[in-house]
Amino acid sequence: MGLTAASTGRRAAQAERGAGPAASARVIALAGNPNVGKSTVFNALTHLHQHTGNWPGKTVGSARGVCRHDGEAFVLVDIPGAYSLFAQSAEEEVARDFLCFGGADAVVIVCDATCLERNLNLVLQILEITGRAVVCVNLMDEAKRRGIRPDLAALSAALGVPCVGTSARSGRGLRQLMARAAEAARAEGERPRRRVRYAPPVEQAAALLQGPLAAALGGRLDARFAALRLLCGDEALFAGMDAPPGERPDVRAALDRARTLLGEAGYPPERVREEIAAAIFREAEDVCRRAVRQDGGTPLDGQLRADRILTGRWTGLPVMLLGLFAVLYLTMAGANVPSALLSEALSAFEGTLAAACAAIGMAPWLEGALVTGMYRTLAWVVSVMLPPMAIFFPLFTLLEDLGYLPRVAFNLDNRFRRCAACGKQALTMCMGLGCNAAGVIGCRIIDSPRERLIAILTNAFVPCNGRFPMLTAVIAMFFAGAAGSLGAALLLAAAIVLSVAATFATSRLLSRTLLRGVPSSFTLELPPYRRPQVGRVLVRSVFDRTLFVLARAASVAAPAGLLIYALANIAPGGVTLLARLSGALDPLGRLLGLDGVILMAFLLGLPANEIVIPIIFMAYSASGALTEYGTLAQLRALLTANGWTWLTALNMLLFSLFHWPCSTTLLAIRRETQSWKWTGVAALLPTLAGAGLCLLTATAARLLGAA
Repeated sequence: MGLTAASTGRRAAQAERGAGPAASARVIALAGNPNVGKSTVFNALTHLHQHTGNWPGKTVGSARGVCRHDGEAFVLVDIPGAYSLFAQSAEEEVARDFLCFGGADAVVIVCDATCLERNLNLVLQILEITGRAVVCVNLMDEAKRRGIRPDLAALSAALGVPCVGTSARSGRGLRQLMARAAEAARAEGERPRRRVRYAPPVEQAAALLQGPLAAALGGRLDARFAALRLLCGDEALFAGMDAPPGERPDVRAALDRARTLLGEAGYPPERVREEIAAAIFREAEDVCRRAVRQDGGTPLDGQLRADRILTGRWTGLPVMLLGLFAVLYLTMAGANVPSALLSEALSAFEGTLAAACAAIGMAPWLEGALVTGMYRTLAWVVSVMLPPMAIFFPLFTLLEDLGYLPRVAFNLDNRFRRCAACGKQALTMCMGLGCNAAGVIGCRIIDSPRERLIAILTNAFVPCNGRFPMLTAVIAMFFAGAAGSLGAALLLAAAIVLSVAATFATSRLLSRTLLRGVPSSFTLELPPYRRPQVGRVLVRSVFDRTLFVLARAASVAAPAGLLIYALANIAPGGVTLLARLSGALDPLGRLLGLDGVILMAFLLGLPANEIVIPIIFMAYSASGALTEYGTLAQLRALLTANGWTWLTALNMLLFSLFHWPCSTTLLAIRRETQSWKWTGVAALLPTLAGAGLCLLTATAARLLGAA
């Protein structure tokens, strides 16, 4: 029949079923518009923790999980959000192809109860493909607050499939939803499909094509749906087939006759597509009129007033900067006391650990490696990273759940367009604040390959959580002064603004040199503001972000501490390996206003930026051990004793902001671009920026006699 395993979804369905107990399980696809709570439904039913947030486009690939109902395992597949099966983006293509060829036993179509008419556009298109579907009307609690009352019985009667109301965040209605989905998946044979009636010439032309297409497709796809796609010129749907139906002589002959009929009736392919879209919209409006009631009042007035401030021409950017400062101030001020207490506790335990090693007769060299090498480095990373992350990530997640991140993209869109880039890059920058690797993967939400590549190449300009300890420690030791946390937060906010400005400048440079092009337009949906669920935010931010990042940093910090201790204590010819390595880098470091130890720390910190500062402190100490990590004053004394000045600290800040990404991010860039060349460019761009700024400040300081 000319269908490949990939294009028909046989491999996809097998992959989603997986191996083991779920290998023979029925597959249920979760479809819907972006930002309707689809991933929240998926997480609640599968008890997994796919990242969710109140902004469109969170799902950039298909997530898989297993849900058990009445003793049977079902495989749930959360496919990317789509507004239409007329795919306009990579995510919509993934969704369309899985729905058409993925072999799912049933489809759950998740809708937003607060804007049901818009969501019905996709519902009606899917119901033309399959009748084995259930409509999940989500966010019923929010609809109730706005005075919107969907009549689920009337909606079910109008659509011809079960409709279940849910509030996924609180779990209401999910058991009934899974019961209806299981019934649809278990049903024998194909259920009747709901048809949208189009203009008579379009219906007649589709009828001419249905017979030949049914033979060509062999039941893999609804012949009427395929006929309508061919009539409006959408042949991309069949691109993955070995022999697309449009190339078969009988189908081609029928298509010619159908197009002749349409031409005589005044329906070129463009008008056919317009007629299909218009008919679906009319049908959605009619269904909504019969099934949705709106109480009096204007429940959106408050949100509109908020948007006038948060996205206003003159107020949007200042409010955004004020919010950034507030988050950073709360993070730095709130972390001071917990960090000191944690440091004292871990320092006290070090004595107990050393005594235990001595009690069992451990060799002094081994005790030094384990206690002053591994443990002390690990303790510093935990005491410095855990308190700020435990504050920053919940605050960031609250803003995400509230729905503010799309407003950030809206405020920055015009500035990115001036750089011939995409406004969605603002969203990937926000993701990069947590982890640059996640930001790189998140660039999949950008449709244009050119703009996606620009976003990937510039994502490392935004400081990730691994670089925050470096920035905060240096600012607190050398620049905060009497201003304390307030001054430190201002300086850190200025550093982040500088990184965003560098992102703009580099995006513009790439758009005018290696990646020429014009900015594409895109539709950015501003989701409604939603009351964050504090408990869920805390659990997600602590377990999925804070502890995950801390575990990753700790897994690198411990062996790094051991390595530095060894380099500092192995001395062939009377000179330690650490001294040899840092000495070789010292001329370049001095040129940049740094030193060889700092450059060596950044090189050894390639696996994780979190270990750069501990490596510097360990390298400066005589024994290669991190000494007296309890107070910033003592650490500052250690740095100044090794030649640090205000210029060294300033250039340390600049190079912390702009240098090569960590190894995890580099591997993510390689996977996303499928190119070592672009991976190298992504590493080179921030490094050149950092080295250039350091050289500029060092040269200026020397010329002015301030160095």
